[in-house]
Amino acid sequence: MRNNWIRRTLQGALALVLLASMPARATLEIVITEGINAARPVAVVPFGWEGPGALPSQIADVVTSDLRRSGAFNPLALSDLPQRALSNETEMDLEAWIATGVEAVVVGSIKPAPNDRYEVSFELVDLLRAQASSEDADGPFINKDYIIEGRTSVIPASQFRRFGHRISDLVYEALTGTKGAFLTKIAYVTVDEKDAPFKFQLRVADYDGYNETVLLRSREPLMSPSWSPDGRKLAYVSFENRRSEIYIQDLYTQQRERVTDFPGINGSPKWSPDGTKLAMTLSKDGSTEVYVMDLATRNLERVTNHYAIDTEPSWAPDGKSLVFTSERGGRPQIYRVYLDSKRIQRLTFQGEWNLGGSITPDGRYLVMVNRTNGRYNIARMELSTGHIDVLTETYLDESPSVAPNGTMIIYGTSHNGSQVLAAVSVDGRFKARLPMDVGNVKAPAWSPFL
Repeated sequence: MRNNWIRRTLQGALALVLLASMPARATLEIVITEGINAARPVAVVPFGWEGPGALPSQIADVVTSDLRRSGAFNPLALSDLPQRALSNETEMDLEAWIATGVEAVVVGSIKPAPNDRYEVSFELVDLLRAQASSEDADGPFINKDYIIEGRTSVIPASQFRRFGHRISDLVYEALTGTKGAFLTKIAYVTVDEKDAPFKFQLRVADYDGYNETVLLRSREPLMSPSWSPDGRKLAYVSFENRRSEIYIQDLYTQQRERVTDFPGINGSPKWSPDGTKLAMTLSKDGSTEVYVMDLATRNLERVTNHYAIDTEPSWAPDGKSLVFTSERGGRPQIYRVYLDSKRIQRLTFQGEWNLGGSITPDGRYLVMVNRTNGRYNIARMELSTGHIDVLTETYLDESPSVAPNGTMIIYGTSHNGSQVLAAVSVDGRFKARLPMDVGNVKAPAWSPFL
């Protein structure tokens, strides 16, 4: 791992860049490995179809998968639903649903609308509130305050999957109080010898692996993708010109520009929370240090100044400080630098190494790679106490990236001899693996809210 960390900052080679696209399918398949049995029971009923012929797509399937993959909910199997043909709450046998023990039910309908569009409606029924309402009222279910969310929208069939994610976001927030992150994307790098000579690819997909796009194909390594806070652009490292260079690419126009081509190391770009700056690692002045670039003026500010390697900067949510990895204490550990004063604070002390750190959106935790007894795993540290919890038991974990709502972490790991992506909830209870059908996949970056 230490050699890999140093190599990420030192490697350089020749590459040729191409652009391409992929079908809207799921190349990454999410396999839940742990934690679903402890999740909250809910139900998603197949949406009623009020039109001729076959329904173009079942939105309820997307919602069911989203809620299950969140780690917070365990939707009932279709065979366990007491009713399977519902369009709204009025058709529900609430007593039968309350008897299932689930906390909430999503019901909905789809019907044709003009111009090849569809009207989609849904309701979220809180069964715990419905049960209390039936017990308090003179007649059963007179007060319908148990319908805690509901919307109607008109969409084209091409937006069924996206609208399913939107429903999942609304349901998740209504039941947990935390904003859902299903309408997000992930960027990652794939390495596939079968695609030689362009075996390195920078790809973007929906969080669940659908709608994958190849942004870049290269003969040589691509590294460290980082999302702009508006979700329009990616910064990354490319070695196409015999050395590492930082590029920014617009996902919608496909335009790309080279941001740095200094002698030596150009690596680890990270956008500031307001999108005006880019933190990075440069060695142009001799030692490997952390810098911040103003993207409007291209002015550089040197943030660290030490003979040891300082790398992997990541912004605090308020944009006033950076965390970074440094060997200044003899081994890789995570430090914090306050941008106004340049004061350095060491954050991690437990374990042999700690690296690749980032602060969760709520500012509560530091997420990182921790090495203890020679094992590399994803860990979180509570910043207020310094207490560290190791979250994973996978092999050679690296490159953790936190979801924008702070509930999940996606990271690279090794499984059956291949590099794959995996996910773990910030509390460590829920775990999943995201194997790819070809090649190796690494360096994941979770997008902001879109």
